[in-house]
Amino acid sequence: MKLLKIYPDNINDRHIAEVVETLRGGGIVIYPTDSLYAIGCDALNNSAIERICRLKGINPAKENLSVVCADISQASEYARIDNRAFSLLKRYLPGACTFLLPAATTLPKVFKGRKTVGVRIPDNAIARRLAEALGNPVLSTSIKWDRDAPDEGRDPESIALNYSGTVDCMIDGGEGALIPSTVVDCTDSSAPVVTRDGAVRFDG
Repeated sequence: MKLLKIYPDNINDRHIAEVVETLRGGGIVIYPTDSLYAIGCDALNNSAIERICRLKGINPAKENLSVVCADISQASEYARIDNRAFSLLKRYLPGACTFLLPAATTLPKVFKGRKTVGVRIPDNAIARRLAEALGNPVLSTSIKWDRDAPDEGRDPESIALNYSGTVDCMIDGGEGALIPSTVVDCTDSSAPVVTRDGAVRFDG
């Protein structure tokens, strides 16, 4: 696994290009967000998505899949965002919120039959730059770690050691957090529901 150091306030575009090349080749990467470090792949690559699902033990037919986007404009290409949902996204994003929205038909076949997609626009310049440089969202899921050993979840070197044989590349963006994003079901944007409490307080 290749480990690349990138500073959020001084992003190395050459390193970003290297990670994007890995993503476009079907690779899996670990990168920082504004909450937990995430495992990600090209959200339009079915085989890479299936690889992540196997790694995390996710059943894509039953569990929500989330994508990290560069901005709301990119998100609108893969999720249906009405005026009320748009207002909520503008209010809370970029930030540590995941919004469950009606899925658009532009998502790959692993999403077929699913009515929703989770949308994230993290308050982390590295995560947003990845999605921007890739040109489409990064399918993402949080890393796993031993809850009794918090450094395994926030220390980049510990994360790299835990995933050294299972991912292709990792971005060391500094110490991560251990609180996940808040998840808000916005499939009915007139009555959003918090389905997981997390880093951001959502009051509608």
